[in-house]
Amino acid sequence: MRRAAIDSAKHTLGLVLKALGLAVLACGLASAVIPVGAHAQNDDAGQLQAGKFTWDSPTPGFDVAELPVLERGREVERIHLVRITPPKFKFEVLTAPDGARELADWMKVTGAAMIVNGSYFDRAGKPATPVVSRGRALGPTAYGTKHGAFIVSASGPVVYDLARTRWQQAFRGATDAMVSFPMLIGADGRSRARNSNPLLIANRSFIGQDSAGRIIVGTTKSAYFSLDIFADFLADAGLDLKRALNLDGGPPACQAVAVGTFARSVCSNSDTSSDAGQLRILGQLFGQRPWGLPIVLAVFPK
Repeated sequence: MRRAAIDSAKHTLGLVLKALGLAVLACGLASAVIPVGAHAQNDDAGQLQAGKFTWDSPTPGFDVAELPVLERGREVERIHLVRITPPKFKFEVLTAPDGARELADWMKVTGAAMIVNGSYFDRAGKPATPVVSRGRALGPTAYGTKHGAFIVSASGPVVYDLARTRWQQAFRGATDAMVSFPMLIGADGRSRARNSNPLLIANRSFIGQDSAGRIIVGTTKSAYFSLDIFADFLADAGLDLKRALNLDGGPPACQAVAVGTFARSVCSNSDTSSDAGQLRILGQLFGQRPWGLPIVLAVFPK
C-alpha cells in the first residue's frame, strides 16, 4: 500500500512538472550539469552523418533497423527504426490518461507488433493536442497549429502537413489521429523546428512517411538531439522521408517491437533543460521504473 501511494505521488508530480515544461521522471530526480557543447549541443550540424545501416524484415511488410549517428566518424547516438507497409498493418492511437501503463504494459495488454509514444499530454495525462482514438474525439476542440498530424482513415495512414489545412478538416473520416509538433520535414521539404530552443536536447521519437507511402517510426537511444538538428539530420539520413513529424520527447520517448522472433524495447531515462548556458541532465534517482505513457501509437498485423 505504501509503495503504491509513493508511486502514485511520484507519477502525479511528474505530470505536473512536465506540464510546466520540465523534463522530469516520474520515479524521482537526480541532476548533473555539463557545459553546452560537451554532449549533444552541436553548433555545426554539418559534422553529423548517418552511418551505414540495413533493413531487416522479421515479417513481410515490417522492417527494422538501427541508424548510427556519427560526428566526425564517431558514433554519438543511435536511432531505432521501424518501417511499415500500410496495407499489411493497422494503426491505432490509444490512451490511458491515468498514466498507469508503461511501455511493457501496453505491449502486454494490446498484443501489438509495435508501440511508440504518441503526442503531448497535460498534467492530468489527457491529450494536449487534438486526438482521435478508435473513432472517439479527444483533446482540445479549440486548437491552432501549422505543424502536422498522423491520420488513419479508410484510405490508409498518412503523415499530414497542416501548413495549409485546418486539423478539423484533415480529421474528417479519421478512425485514429493525433496532432503533434514540430513538423521536422514538411511537404515542402523544409523543417519547421527552426525556432526551437537549440539548448533543449532530449530523447526523441518521430513518425514519417517515405516516397513509397511506407510509415517510418524512429526513437533515439539517448538524449542527444535538439529539435532543429534532429530535423536536419533526418532530412539527410537516407531514409527517403517526404514528411516527418516529431512526437513527444524526453522521458516519454519509448518504442517496443515484438514481431516473430524479433523483439526490442527502447525507453528514455533522462532529459535535459538549459540553464545559463549549461545543460542540466535530469535522471532517475529511485531505481529504473519506466515512465507511464498516456498516449501511444499501436501497430497490429491485419
